[in-house]
Amino acid sequence: MTAPRRAVITGIGIVTALGTGVADNWSAIVAGRTAIGHFRLFDPTPLRTHLGAEILDFVPSRYLGSRARKMSTRGDQLAVAAALLALDDAGLGQAELGHRAGLFLGGNKDICHRDETIAELGRIRKPDGTVDLRALGENAATLIPPLAYVEGLQNGAVFHVSSKFGIRGANCFYAGTADAGATAIGRAMRAVRHGVVDLSLAGGFDDATTWWAMSRMDGLGVLTHRNELGERAFRPFDRDHSGSVLGEGAVVLVIEERDRAHQRAARCYAEITGFGAGNDGRRPPAPDPRGRGLSRAIRYAAADAGELSNAIDYIAAHGCATPAGDVSETRALHAALGPAARDAQISSVKPQTGHLVGGAGALNVAVAAMALHSGIVPATRNLRTPARGCDLDFVPGAARQSRPNGALALARGLEGQAVAVALNKMG
Repeated sequence: MTAPRRAVITGIGIVTALGTGVADNWSAIVAGRTAIGHFRLFDPTPLRTHLGAEILDFVPSRYLGSRARKMSTRGDQLAVAAALLALDDAGLGQAELGHRAGLFLGGNKDICHRDETIAELGRIRKPDGTVDLRALGENAATLIPPLAYVEGLQNGAVFHVSSKFGIRGANCFYAGTADAGATAIGRAMRAVRHGVVDLSLAGGFDDATTWWAMSRMDGLGVLTHRNELGERAFRPFDRDHSGSVLGEGAVVLVIEERDRAHQRAARCYAEITGFGAGNDGRRPPAPDPRGRGLSRAIRYAAADAGELSNAIDYIAAHGCATPAGDVSETRALHAALGPAARDAQISSVKPQTGHLVGGAGALNVAVAAMALHSGIVPATRNLRTPARGCDLDFVPGAARQSRPNGALALARGLEGQAVAVALNKMG
C-alpha cells in the first residue's frame, strides 16, 4: 500500500519593513525589533492613523524587468520578490519548475496604482473644482495608461510569478485580508497531499501602506488612533489595545512533497498537517464575540491533521489589537482547545512587522514554521498588562527558547473569515 503523501515547508521568502529574507526577518523578530513608525513616503495628515511599517529600500528592478514592472503594482512586485527568495532558500534557484509545480497566492489587491493619476488630475480640473470634459478628452490617453487594466487585475501576481519561474501546474488567487494568504497555503498543502502537484509556491502579499490602501482602511475603525505612541501604539491583548497598524510586505513558502524533499536532501522547516476555515457570520468589521468562526477553523484543522496532530505548544495569533478582536480570539482558543489552551504559548508579531493584511496569515504560517525549526517562540511586543478577558499566555517580554513540537497559525478576515493552519516539528 502506498504511503500517504505529506507536505513540508522547504523554503521561506519574506519581504517586510524589518528586512529582506527569512534570516533577517527572523533575527529581528526574535530580538524584538519593530519597523513601525510615522509615515515617511506620503503625508498622512488627512488620515486618522499616521503610523505604518513601510519598506523604504525596496528596488523592484532587482526582481522584474522593465515591461513586467509597467504591468504590476507594488504588491505584485513584493510577491515576485518573496517567491524568488523562497526558491533560493529552498535551494531550487530559478530553473523552470514545470507542470508538476503549483502556485497559490492571496492578497487584498483591488485596483491598479492610481497615485500617478491622482497627481495628474489637476490637468482636467477647472478653477471652480469641477471636471473639464474637453481637457479630459484631450488628456485621457496619458491620464489612464494603456496597461492600467492589466496592472489592476487581482491575480496579476499569479501571472508574474508563474511566468518568471515557469510554473505550469495548478494555480489560484484568493482575494481577502489576513485569511487570503493562509488559505492559499492550506490549499497548496492539499494540492501536494492529493498528488495534484509535487511542489507549490504559496503565500500572500499586500502594499498596505500606500496612500490608496490607507485611505480605504483608515475609516473602518480597525486601526489605532494613538499616533503619539509611535512604535508602542500596536498593542495586541493589552488593556490599552486600540487597533492595528498596517505594514507592507509579502511571504511565500515552498511547500514540497516530503519524500521528494528528502530525496534531494532539502532542509525542512516544518510539516503542514492540517487546514481549516470558518466564518463568524456577522456584519463586518465586528467579529463574533465568541469567535465562533475561528474556533471552527481550529477544530477543522485539527481534524484534518488527524493522527499527525501534535500537542499545540505554540500559536501564531492573529492579534489585531482591537478590543473585540483580541477578546473574541481568546474565547475561540478556549472553545476550540479547552484546557490545552492554557498550556500553549501564544504571540503576535504584528507589532513588529505591522499588519500585512493580505500577507498577514502567510506571515503567521512562516513564523510558526520558524518557531518549530529554531525552537524559539517570539514575544508579543508592547504587551504590558493583559486586557480583561485575555487570560492566556501571550508571551509578554522577550522571546523564549522553549522548543515547541506542534503549532497553529491563525488568520482572520474583515468579513468574518477565519483560517487555521496546523504544523509539526520535523522529526
